[in-house]
Amino acid sequence: MNVNDFDFTLPEELIAQTPLKKRDASRLMIVNPADGNIEHRHFPDILDYMKEGDTLVLNDTRVLPARLLGQKETGGQAEVLLLKQVKGDEWETLVKPAKRVKPGTVIEFGDGRLKAVCTDVLEHGGRVLDFQYEGVFLEVLESLGEMPLPPYIKEKLDDRERYQTVYAEQDGSAAAPTAGLHFTNELLDATRVRGIHVTTITLHVGLGTFRPVAVDEISEHVMHSEFYQMSQGTADLLNKTKEQGGNIIAVGTTSARTLETIAGRNNGSFREESGWTDIFIYPGYQFKGIDSLLTNFHLPKSTLVMLVSALAGRETILKAYNEAVREKYRFFSFGDAMFITHREDSNDSSNI
Repeated sequence: MNVNDFDFTLPEELIAQTPLKKRDASRLMIVNPADGNIEHRHFPDILDYMKEGDTLVLNDTRVLPARLLGQKETGGQAEVLLLKQVKGDEWETLVKPAKRVKPGTVIEFGDGRLKAVCTDVLEHGGRVLDFQYEGVFLEVLESLGEMPLPPYIKEKLDDRERYQTVYAEQDGSAAAPTAGLHFTNELLDATRVRGIHVTTITLHVGLGTFRPVAVDEISEHVMHSEFYQMSQGTADLLNKTKEQGGNIIAVGTTSARTLETIAGRNNGSFREESGWTDIFIYPGYQFKGIDSLLTNFHLPKSTLVMLVSALAGRETILKAYNEAVREKYRFFSFGDAMFITHREDSNDSSNI
């Protein structure tokens, strides 16, 4: 399967640069994989597409203010993006410009309040930095760091909490699980009132979010690994949901990848588990954990477009994306949402 099979034309003006004033004011496209039908709604209408006994699964990761602007001891500016903690105070990072950052290079931030020494150069071009500081690292990072907004967002973010979900708790991500940005606490409360369960998993979004597919044949693409965890309480709820005929609804591709990782290792059931996943989902994949998916609109030829194509079918997704362009939906992190509804034949996801 070729990467160009997942291409579409996206006008630059449809890339949302700022969040809406109200989180749940976004538009919502409903896509039915069974018949390819598309509906245009608004985000709070998602309640009409869930039923009592279903379970909504949220990714409760919290984005670190992971972008640091510093200066090398030898002179010259350096921009550092924290990706994941390796051990202790060592972090895997992206550094710009990276060419002259070699083992032993020292970078200072905030008049020396935070220092980093390069200890390793990784195959993909990243750098391992060992940080030195006084006090609590996350507190130092909160005072010096900036939100790591994707490169296609050019506008300054006035309120950094708008790049966090209202339920974000577990520090560790280099990017937000953006499908969850649409939810308000009030909407989540209304979900529970209807008898729909709400639970959380954690996947810390890392380098994979920033990596394009650089090969023509998509099966040759290698995903970067990301840390995930699921509690026993969540696992029990999800297993009960399945047993009682409810649907498991993943909020975002990060939740979907976590659920599919665990279900894939446990014959379609769930258990308390943590670890690293590099699961790559594209058409032909047999879903084992989720029934429905809430997601945003993604980049052409991205692994995320491939994932939603695996669930709904490539032709259905490209039809939906082309309609989203015609209807001027807002794309990417601060954009509008798509809800892929449950279908009885969800395992037949290979049409292309």
